Amino acid sequence: MRLLVLGGTTFAGRAVVEEAIARGWAVTTFNRGRGAWKHPDAERIIGDRLDPETFAPLAAGEWDVVVDTWSGAPSATAAITGVLAERVRQRYVYVSSCSVYTPPPRPGADETAPLVDVDDDEYAARKRGSELAVEAAFGDRALFLRLGLLLGPHEDVGRLPFWLTQLAAGGDVIAPGPPDLPLQLIDARDMARFALDAATAGRSGAYNVVSRRGHATMRTLLEAARDVTGGGARLVWTPPEEVEGKPWEEVPIWLPPDHEYAALHDIGVEKAHAAGLSPRPLEETVRDTWQWLSKSI
Repeated sequence: MRLLVLGGTTFAGRAVVEEAIARGWAVTTFNRGRGAWKHPDAERIIGDRLDPETFAPLAAGEWDVVVDTWSGAPSATAAITGVLAERVRQRYVYVSSCSVYTPPPRPGADETAPLVDVDDDEYAARKRGSELAVEAAFGDRALFLRLGLLLGPHEDVGRLPFWLTQLAAGGDVIAPGPPDLPLQLIDARDMARFALDAATAGRSGAYNVVSRRGHATMRTLLEAARDVTGGGARLVWTPPEEVEGKPWEEVPIWLPPDHEYAALHDIGVEKAHAAGLSPRPLEETVRDTWQWLSKSI
């Protein structure tokens, strides 16, 4: 199998590259060459998706599958998919987001839920606009992975690293309640595995790629983080109304039960799980993220 990853130097794209190389696939990345990481067994094409004059190597290549994690302007997606439509045999996998569902999402919303308007420059609109661009170029060869909370080693957003760093320092740590608040999440490595499996199985359309509700809770997440960092911190469980800081942003991962976007931890995922999505245990994600993070601190 020949795989082209647009990007492929950080977090989600890196996980895809590593999974494909482990399978023995021939991997090519297309990026500006500025990332600090490059897999030694992957070919790199230097280019910029915002500069069509750098697309010549793409127009001359052939691949079975493309994986794209772009979050910028949909016009750039339209430009690059126009070049690749005749160069890719099987699937264009676009890593999208559950944010594309019209806010606030309803609990249990599946892939048929209403979608956002694309007439602005917000993150959700850009993701949806890129979905439309991919669909226009690839039709039923387009596969959309709509992610929820993405965690794992090399996370560059800072959500799980925030909690790991707080707990590693020891002492009292404010833990936002309720403790048994259900969470949904997906390890980037499990996303990568599903992306390649679904592409080679010939799947198309949209899939909500995240664990089932309750795969983790705030308690199991923070206790796992406490234990893996040495167990010296004390979790001080705090009622939602007393937690200081903006949910999700200043207090990563957490959304209080009455929050208008609480359904981000209650997305319908049966389609992806029926297609083979299999999230690893939470403790493994936390442990491996800490091992990576502790080496970089």
